[in-house]
Amino acid sequence: MTFYEADRRSRGVSEPEIEPRSAAQSEQWIERMGHFLTEDPGGCWVALDHDEEVVGFAISQNRGKLWYLATYGVLTGRQGKGIGRRLMDAVLAHADGRRGMFSSTVHPGATRRYRLAGFTLHPQMRMVGTVDRSTLPAVGGLQDGEASDLEWMDRLDEALRGAGHGPDHAYMLRTLRLVVSRDVKDKPGYAYLDGRGRAVLLAAADEETAQGLLWEALASSEGDTLVNCITTANHWAVDVGLAARLDLGQEGYLAVRGMTAPAPYLASGHFL
Repeated sequence: MTFYEADRRSRGVSEPEIEPRSAAQSEQWIERMGHFLTEDPGGCWVALDHDEEVVGFAISQNRGKLWYLATYGVLTGRQGKGIGRRLMDAVLAHADGRRGMFSSTVHPGATRRYRLAGFTLHPQMRMVGTVDRSTLPAVGGLQDGEASDLEWMDRLDEALRGAGHGPDHAYMLRTLRLVVSRDVKDKPGYAYLDGRGRAVLLAAADEETAQGLLWEALASSEGDTLVNCITTANHWAVDVGLAARLDLGQEGYLAVRGMTAPAPYLASGHFL
C-alpha cells in the first residue's frame, strides 16, 4: 500500500488510474526481496515501531564497486518523523563510499534527502501507449540469450556503469526473457523483457544496437506498453518511442553519485 499511495499522489491528471498490485505481482515482489536478502543481507533494513510493526524499509545491494537502492518506503502515516532519514543513513553506510545509483520518485521530502546525500538527480522520461505496428522496422542480428552470455554482459555493464550485475543477471534470466546482440563486433547489447514484452533493463555498446533491442521489445509488446527510466542521455529511446507513436511523459529521477548517468542504457527500477 505504501507504493500504491505514493503512485496515486504523483499521478498526472491525464494519466490512467493507478491499480493495486495483483496477487502475482505481489508474489514476484516478495521473491525479489528474498533474492536481495540472500545476496547482500547487510544492505537490507527495516524500521519497527514500539509494537514491533514494520513501518519502513530500505533494500540496497553492493555489486562490486557499485551500490544501488532497490526499494525504499515509509508507511504514509509515519512519514515526516525521521524514519526515512535513518533508513537512508543505514543503507548509505552499507555502500561504504561506492558509486551509487537508484530510481527516485518525485516525493519532495525524499528528493531533498537524496540530494543532501550527494546524489545528482537526472530527470527521467517514460513513454506509454499502444505500438503502431505499421511503424515496426525489420531488425536483424538479435537472438534469445542464455547463461553463457552473462560473462560478456557483465563486462558491458562495467563499461557503462562501473560494475556488473553479477547474481542479478542469473535471477533475471530465470524470470524474464533475455534478448541479445552478440555477433556484431564491438556492438554487443542486451535487453530483458517481461511477460508483456516490456523492456525492463537494456544496455548496449552503441545507440544503433540499443535502438534495435528496443524495437524488438516494442514488437513483442501486448496492448499498452511502457518504456521508462529514460534520461536525457538516452534520447535514442525517445526517438524510437515517438516513431512507434507512443506518448512521452515525465517520471521521477535517476539518482547517481560518483558516476554519470549510463548510456546507451535503460535502467531497471529494481536492479539498476
